[in-house]
Parts: sequence; C-alpha cells; structure tokens
Amino acid sequence: MSHAPPHFLPAPPTSLVTSALHALTLTNPSLALDTHNRILYRRPSAPSAASSPPRQKVALISGGGSGHEPSFSGLVGPGLLSACVAGTIFASPAAESVRRAILHRVGFGEAADGEGAEGGAGAGVLVVVMNYTGDVLNFGVGVEKARAAAGSDAGAVEMVVVGDDVGVGRERAGKVGRRGIAGTVLVVKIAGALAAQGRGLDEVARVARLVAENLVSVGASLGRVHVPRRGKVERDEEGELGEGEVEIGMGIHNEQGSSREVVGLEELVGKMLKQMLDQEDKDRAFLKVNSNEVVLLVNNLGGVSQLEMGGIVSEVVAQLEKSYNIRPVRILSGTYMTSLNGPGFSITLLNVVNTDIGGPGMIELLDYPCEATGWPSQISTRTWEEKNTATREEDASVGDDIQPSGLTMDGAAAQKTLTRALESVIAAEPEVTRYDTVVGDGDCGIGLKRGAEAILDYMQSHPLSGDAVVDVANVVPIVEKVMDGTSGALYAIFLNALLASLRSQGKGEASAKVWAAALRHSCEALSKYTPARPGDRTLVDALYPFVETLEKTADVKAAAGAAQKAAEGTKGMKPSLGRTVYIGGSGFEQVPDPGAWGLASFFLGLAGIGGRGGE
Repeated sequence: MSHAPPHFLPAPPTSLVTSALHALTLTNPSLALDTHNRILYRRPSAPSAASSPPRQKVALISGGGSGHEPSFSGLVGPGLLSACVAGTIFASPAAESVRRAILHRVGFGEAADGEGAEGGAGAGVLVVVMNYTGDVLNFGVGVEKARAAAGSDAGAVEMVVVGDDVGVGRERAGKVGRRGIAGTVLVVKIAGALAAQGRGLDEVARVARLVAENLVSVGASLGRVHVPRRGKVERDEEGELGEGEVEIGMGIHNEQGSSREVVGLEELVGKMLKQMLDQEDKDRAFLKVNSNEVVLLVNNLGGVSQLEMGGIVSEVVAQLEKSYNIRPVRILSGTYMTSLNGPGFSITLLNVVNTDIGGPGMIELLDYPCEATGWPSQISTRTWEEKNTATREEDASVGDDIQPSGLTMDGAAAQKTLTRALESVIAAEPEVTRYDTVVGDGDCGIGLKRGAEAILDYMQSHPLSGDAVVDVANVVPIVEKVMDGTSGALYAIFLNALLASLRSQGKGEASAKVWAAALRHSCEALSKYTPARPGDRTLVDALYPFVETLEKTADVKAAAGAAQKAAEGTKGMKPSLGRTVYIGGSGFEQVPDPGAWGLASFFLGLAGIGGRGGE
C-alpha cells in the first residue's frame, strides 16, 4: 500500500521555492528578493550626500538547485554571499537569472560599508558554483552574458567550480570530475571573508580555487529523499535501500554512491575516511592531507537528529586521531548543505595551506565574522587557540561522605537478600516490558532491569557493609544515574527520603520495624511530589500495601504477598496518572500496571518468594 510523501505543503516545487526565499527576507531584513528571477540579494542603502563614495568590494554570487538549504540562500549576508540565484528543487537556475544577478543585483561589486551598490562598475564579481553539469553550464552562460552586456567598462567576473566529492572515483567520473557537495560552503566562507576585507578579485578568486583544490568530502545516507509533489525519488533498477543498508558516497540529489552495505557507525566512518585519505587508492587519492592544520566539517544532510550528529562527530574525530594522527584545528558540525530531508551526513576535510597573498590565512578567514541565517554562530578564534583542557573534579559519591551510623544489620545476609530481590526484577523484565508495551511506551521493564543490573554490578566490587545508612547511601547515586524517566525519578526521591529517615532512627539493629518506620516516612515524602495514591494504577499500588503490612506484622513475606495481590489488582483498574491516561484504549483491562508489577517482583525476591501470579 503506497502512502503520500510526508510534506506539509502540497504546492508545486516552484511556488514552494519562492515562498522559502521570501521567508528569508522576513527573518533577515537586510535581504531582498527578486521574485521573478529567484535572486536573493543584500539590500542597497540610500546614498548619503555627506559621505564620500564608498570603496567597492568584490561581490560573491552562488546558487544552484533548491533543496540544499541553508546553502546557498541562507548564506547571503556580510562576510559571505552578496547574492544567491535559486533554481527549482534539484534543478539549475536559468542563465538569464544569473546574468541579472551579476549586472543588476550586486552591481559588479559591493560598497565598503557592506551594502549593495546596484549597477555600475565595481571591484568585480566571483561566482562560486558546484560541479554539476547544469549548474556549470547555466552559470557559465550567465557569466558570459554579463560580460558581453557590460562591456569593457564593467568590472571583471570570475567563476570557480568546486568538486570535492570522492564518493565517485576518477574512473567512473571521467571528464565530468568530482561532484560538488558540502565542502563548497568552506570555499564561500573563506572567499567571502577575504572579499569583505577589501581584497581584489584576483586574490579572492585565487584563494577560492586554492580552497577548492584542498578539499575532500564524502557522504552516506540511509535512504532516498522526498521531493514535494514528486514522491520518493527512486532508481527503478535498484529501488530503495534495504533494512539497515547505508549507501556510501550517495550524492546530494540521490545520485548513486560507491557501495551499499549493512554497517555500524564505526565501520561506516572508517570506510568514509579511507575513501578520503587512503593514498594507495589511486582512483580516489585526490588530495594528500599533509599539512599541520586540517579543518573538519561534519554536515547534516537534513534528516539526522542533533543527538545522532553528536555521536557521529565524536566517532569521526576519534578515528581521525587514532588511524591518521589528524587532530583538526577547527571542527564544524551542523546543517550546512542538505539534501532536503536526507537521512544522512557528509564528512569534509580541508587541508589548510598557505594562501600566499601576504595577509590572512585560511583559518583566520574561516574565523572572520559573518552574518547570515544559514551560518551558525561560530566559536571565536580565541576560544579555539586557548586549547583549554581544564576540568572541574566530579563530586564524590554520596556514600563517600557518609559516616557509619551505628544502625546495623548482617551485611552478608543483606547482600544475599538484596541480590535475590534484584535478580527477581531482572527475571521479571520480559513480562513487565510486555505489559508496558500494551499500556505505555515499552521501556518500564528495561529501566528496572538496567537499575537492578547496575546495583548488582556495584555490589560485586563493593559488598554491603552492614551499616544501613551507608549501604542505602551508596545505592542512591546508582539509581539516579542509571534509571531515567518518571519511574527513575520516583525511585530516586523515595530512596533519598529513605536515607534521611534511616539517619534519624538512631543506633541499634535495623529491624523490620525500623525499616517499616523509615519506609513510611519515604512514602510521605514521595506524596509531596506526586499525586499518585493507591487506586491510581501506578507503582504506588504495590508500594503502600507492602509498607502498611510490614508496619503491622514486621513480616517481609506477608508484606510482599500484599504487594503482589495489590499489583494483580491493578489489572482492569482505570488509570488516573501516567502515560496510560493519554494513550487511551482498553489495554488497562488486559494487563496489570507495569510499574506496580515490577516493584512487587522486587518485594517477592526480597522475601524469597519465587512464584508470582499472572494475567
């Protein structure tokens, strides 16, 4: 059964592109839009008669098919692009639009105050374009038309073509050469900074080409991307990627990469870096990274969460140092050049070399201030160069600061009893998970098991001391660290309150009655933070009966039996709190509350009772 692609806007791609460009003029008031030609450019300012004519600066223009945002429309601004010419999604803009951008939207140069000077001869224009046939041809025609229209009185126009992708080797690429991908934004950033400093067109173009020559990039994706109104782009002969497959070297328009493999992140990153850096691979050894300074850019292709991007960056940096002895002097991570909603990322390395222009180097230009919605606020040069490695020491664990209380128990017997209770929780995980899958999000059993395993692991190397206060104090930080979610917070509150209550019990034997009194105090403390009470279908349904019975009888087995019965009684109980309330449905009629069932399992293990009830 086919489903419509997930898009909010059903409008044709052309009107969507125009709307998106218009939105940039709303979020950045310094920009203007030539709607007919889809040119986004920096606004000119009204001339001031009192001021002297501003010195002209080189203007930068880039662009291409839309769908790669924030490139290039999001990079229009001081220190970056003067204008962007946008095509429809994944399609080159028209040559006439490029001509108009050069002649009428940047005026062959920009004023020294950073504002456009429409029309007239200026310091010249640098056009930066990615190496795709349509872009190179259309931008090339636009450049030639601008030169022909302007004549000898106009400033010069130069064009730099960027091809940084090593996903397709020399043999397959043939005369076309490498595709242009995310490394292009580094060319724009460095050339834009140099232009903003007033350098001439020859120098700006020379450094832009130098950056392009020292770039290698490669991407990887878990699937194809969707284009509005077109559905999912597929190659009929190959179809979609299979379960767990990743395409290494996939282009930013769904172009075929070098291979499809089922690999984990570590192996995937290793293969990508090898394509970029292995000098023995003559088909892909486009660049020998031999400088002392390397810039790393890890780019989100549009569909990867920030959390996952963090894990990817860590893996890339670790492998660069371990396998290639490369420690990047700058690490950039974020969404710079997308493939719409592409579930992938790309890695770019810039080999920093001398610019030979008697002035700023590549790193200084990369750090140079800029202002555009698509370039994230960057870390300052000072912060990078300080190379600060200082840290603050972690606080000691709670138990390290707890002095013996004199409230004692048989440590060996307590260790055996607690181990049995925790093992009971672990054994109950499958059924707790099954219950929580019916009425929740399925993670309750896993959370309880994770906490139980962590405490058991701790007790193997740190046996219980026999001091009730010290032993509980040592368990508290483990629960706080390992058990997350609502249940983790409830257990943390309860155990911290239990610790405080045990401290107030004085010295002597930690008898069942002493534990019962301390547990009662913990229940009262817990009630301050949650409205859950017996009958609300929560873990409290098992907790309160256990404490009440222990108070009355001082019999752990009787108390565990009461908790078990109460947990079984939650089956069919309408929920008043928790995720089950807003999930709805009739699942609560089929299974007991997972939290209550898990806690009852702990109590049964504590009492040495192996059998449990069921559905």
